[in-house]
Amino acid sequence: MRVLAALSGGVDSAVAAARAVDAGHDVVGVHMALSRTRDQFRTGSRGCCSIEDAGDARRAADVLGIPYYVWDLSERFEDTVVADFLSEYEAGRTPNPCVRCNEHIKFAALLDKAVALGFDAVCTGHYARVEVGDDGTRELHRARDAAKDQSYVLAVMGPERLARSLFPLGDVASKDETRAEAAARGLSVSAKPDSYDICFVADGDTQGFLRDRLGSREGEVVDTSGEVVGRHDGAYAYTVGQRKGLALGRPAPDGRPRYVLSVEPVRNRVVVGSVEELAVGTVEADRAVWFDVPGPAPFACEVQVRAHGAPVPAVATATPEGTVRVDVDASAGLRGVAPGQSLVVYDGTRVLGQATVTETRRPGSAPGGVVASSSAPVPEAETAASSRVAATAPDASLGTAAAGVHR
Repeated sequence: MRVLAALSGGVDSAVAAARAVDAGHDVVGVHMALSRTRDQFRTGSRGCCSIEDAGDARRAADVLGIPYYVWDLSERFEDTVVADFLSEYEAGRTPNPCVRCNEHIKFAALLDKAVALGFDAVCTGHYARVEVGDDGTRELHRARDAAKDQSYVLAVMGPERLARSLFPLGDVASKDETRAEAAARGLSVSAKPDSYDICFVADGDTQGFLRDRLGSREGEVVDTSGEVVGRHDGAYAYTVGQRKGLALGRPAPDGRPRYVLSVEPVRNRVVVGSVEELAVGTVEADRAVWFDVPGPAPFACEVQVRAHGAPVPAVATATPEGTVRVDVDASAGLRGVAPGQSLVVYDGTRVLGQATVTETRRPGSAPGGVVASSSAPVPEAETAASSRVAATAPDASLGTAAAGVHR
């Protein structure tokens, strides 16, 4: 096959390209220039898509003996991934830019251009496996190394794009194995740090990035009774589940820590409360993408609500309109699921589908007992309509739900 290997400048994509060459494919390397500031340099393990990364990608291609090109996709990246990131936070939702990058850039702009140029598939350094079912259907599965599994951020691609994707690292036992292989092949990136956090926020200051783009918007921090307990400089800069950095003027009456329960963008207000109030029993989602479209009957599954979160037992019900309802096992202890986050449905290691969370309800709540929602009418948006809950641990700070590992 003619294969286009996406070379990020990291060790994973370099080894993936090398394995594609070993498999006998006709491989061409391409580096996606996603930053409009081309003089940007990586800071340790932060940032990516810099001139340094482009140079590392070129050197990897030279070692492998494959042609190498740089494609400028920075305008598309800004107009889709970055714009979505800003609009989602401004609307009180919690986006995952890694998911949107896979949806709009790696397996859309890049793959579409590759197919137009006559390539059969795109190869990336993602940790995930592709298996072929008894009926010949290609299935997306978790990677062998659970710690590095990236099937969660790939679930948005759907079956058509999966059919043209190669993930040569899916069966790697550990990242150490990848680095050892890179060193044995003479690839200079073998010891290069992984790029963590949000790639276009190289300094890691997500609050500062949002403030620079969206401006300062002072407002109130209130408890569940409506009493003002603090102030903020922009409700968009808070994530439900967040405990640190609240700068509250007074402790809770019981002396226990308080967490962000909801973000109300219309009122520019942040609501805080106890950790128990973060509990989630039901999740509603839309814009579903299925690898195997389920019937109308409820089915047992596992769901994952953040990139590095643990899967929890659930019962899912899908509709022809592309919506999904998930009832979570009461013993799972699921907390902090945010409108805007990706909900990925699994059957064991197999990815069944993905959808975008629209609202959540607490365990035992009747329909209408919304905890967090992104779809209520604007006139009533002063209630839960514009709140959100971040898919993070209760003491998470801003950006954790959206952060990923970029290779």
